[in-house]
Amino acid sequence: MKRTIAAGLTGIAAMLLANTVMAGDAKVFETKSAINNLSTVMVDGGKARDLTIGLGSGAYRRPGDPANMFYAVSDRGPNFVCRDVETILGVSEESVCHGNKVRVYPTPDYSPSIYTIFLGDDGSFDIKDVITIKDQNGVPLTGLTNKLTVAKTEKPVDANGNELAQSVSSIDSEGIIRLSDGSYWLGEENGPSILRVAADGTVIERIVPFGSQDDFKEAGYKVTGGLPAILVKRQTNRGIESMAVSPDETKLYFMVQNPLANPNADAYKAAKNTRLFVFDRASEKLTGEYIYQLDDPQSFRNDPSKKQNAPRVSEVLALGNDRLLVLERTDKTTKLHEVKLDGATNILATRWDDMSTSPTLEQQNDLASIELKAVSKTLRFDSADYPMAPNKLEGLAILGDGSLAMINDNDFGIKGDPTKVIVIDGLVKADKY
Repeated sequence: MKRTIAAGLTGIAAMLLANTVMAGDAKVFETKSAINNLSTVMVDGGKARDLTIGLGSGAYRRPGDPANMFYAVSDRGPNFVCRDVETILGVSEESVCHGNKVRVYPTPDYSPSIYTIFLGDDGSFDIKDVITIKDQNGVPLTGLTNKLTVAKTEKPVDANGNELAQSVSSIDSEGIIRLSDGSYWLGEENGPSILRVAADGTVIERIVPFGSQDDFKEAGYKVTGGLPAILVKRQTNRGIESMAVSPDETKLYFMVQNPLANPNADAYKAAKNTRLFVFDRASEKLTGEYIYQLDDPQSFRNDPSKKQNAPRVSEVLALGNDRLLVLERTDKTTKLHEVKLDGATNILATRWDDMSTSPTLEQQNDLASIELKAVSKTLRFDSADYPMAPNKLEGLAILGDGSLAMINDNDFGIKGDPTKVIVIDGLVKADKY
């Protein structure tokens, strides 16, 4: 009996792998564009580090755009934590961080930007039409942290350990879509927030958690408190890292990268429940909030972990109305899940958005016990089956032939990783409008 069960399980695994392989051949693209080169960083007594542009924090292609192109967005720029100082700069952690808990920005004047990517027939991609994100006065924004009082934030220093001034207008852009009128919407990690951006890169409006808008009152653009107040409890560096739009452009979708630190960081570390939001463009209000349960960290085959906060959501792509593709990843493994909102519990404006609720949503992984239902998940891709796939995939775009393009965030080449685009046909099928 045991042999029969084992054989059956082996057969099922083989069929699943066969289905994955049959999705289509993977094509990998790299770039030789000079635009990709950012700068060389070196500190006294250290080593030179050549930096490139981190193009792949988010991606999107509009229907009707050239079949081989998509838009990509960078995040806040090169940055790293103190424990990585010696590896990256070749000097001691103490010489830069001086025992303080800070984040190092070796190129603090970098401005988050939008890039247009064209895939070539020769296996390379070209970078064109760079749009710098800027305020209403035309001043390019930096990626330095905001000076927050309601939500936690980080203190920035340069590569020599000099303290950098925080900026009320700066952003950490992570997700992107472009509408038919040419404007953009971005998901932003630090606030956390979502941003409406004009075609030329000017921020029109930043929407932040209610009650935190006073922290942005001196910003160089309009700021409103239209997100649930509870989002200020996002864990540092675990805010909104995605943005999607329904095919008819009536709805935006975005997610918190990880469960909230609600009521504290211990809850965040153990929680599976993160939050998926639906924003109605006509009324400019949220209409939905749903629970997405992260996978078991042991199931990420290239780097299994015992830490439940190792998996995170880095991208959302709308395949249809309330039908999404969610990119859930660890550092070395990426999964794509098809998600449907139908049948899931809408918790918007319920007690689960009330910071006084105890136990919190993040403290209760067993949703059946509290009569809640998460969105359904169907696995469509696992990078462990594709050895050529780069680590830290963060951007998704459906190309003109229906194939799926995935681009990695190479962290500006800090650890030597190049930006790559992997294209696979047959993984998913999007609705046509």
